[in-house]
Amino acid sequence: MRSSSHFMFLAILVAQPGALTAQRTPPVIDMHMHANSVTRDANGVPLSGPCNPAPCQGPRAQATTAEEVLSLTLEAMDRYNIVLGFLSQYPLDQVYHWVASAPDRFIASPMVLDPEHIDLGDLRKEYEAGRLGGLGELTVQYAGIAADDPNLEPFYALAEELDLPVLIHQHGTGGPSQRFRIALGHPEDLEEVLVRHPTLRIYIEASGFPFLEETIALMYRYPNVYGDLSLWKYPREVFHSYLGALVEAGLGKRLMFGSDQMQWPEIIDITVDAIESAPFLNPEQKRDIFYNNAARFLRLSQAQIAAHHGN
Repeated sequence: MRSSSHFMFLAILVAQPGALTAQRTPPVIDMHMHANSVTRDANGVPLSGPCNPAPCQGPRAQATTAEEVLSLTLEAMDRYNIVLGFLSQYPLDQVYHWVASAPDRFIASPMVLDPEHIDLGDLRKEYEAGRLGGLGELTVQYAGIAADDPNLEPFYALAEELDLPVLIHQHGTGGPSQRFRIALGHPEDLEEVLVRHPTLRIYIEASGFPFLEETIALMYRYPNVYGDLSLWKYPREVFHSYLGALVEAGLGKRLMFGSDQMQWPEIIDITVDAIESAPFLNPEQKRDIFYNNAARFLRLSQAQIAAHHGN
């Protein structure tokens, strides 16, 4: 159970958005962010966030414009001292807008839904110019494409060549899509990719949920595979059970905080609390999830780490 002083401290932070600094709380890296606009229902109302299992009510949208998604996301980043976010979307205009609005706060990355619709040569130029620093989210499961599809091979090869961190939607649930198939989310589908690209740095959205045994086997076999913890769409008890099993399996050094906030910046608050409220995590394990594991995975320099800690 958290102390009363902990809740008092959080109350102060909520009352003073943007007041959180490296001197007051340790830094956080969010490994799963999106430069989203606002999607609306047939009546023009911003959609609520998804949730599982139905019937349920996801978080109600606070942002009503793309600029509000950005501003509220930056407020949440300041509130929790999120010093770096892995940011994706496609086309890249919105990603670049966010990067320009908050320099040094994001790792820019292209979302890939259908690899046949993306010019790899143009992407290479963006990497060589230093405008992009990662690959993915690979959302090919939504397009009915398997993780080991031959059309993705050039993307993996480029990521390995340039030593890029790669985020993939590789698990059993997702948002609306007629082409989405649960069977395409099995983590074991990544094995042949990893055999062909043994130095590829790849991390799995939601740590492969709910394919626990496959995720553990894959991460045991391939130490370059990490997982993010963007499981806010599920009941808190389910999230804690899954996280606890991964930690018990000895994978606590390979799990990274990720909000997957999309058009709902308030999800950042939910995901932070989901980690903080896990009764089985000690302070060291929380710091690993919130920062240390991502810093290692991203190969941040000692100078970058020191700067994030206000040194």
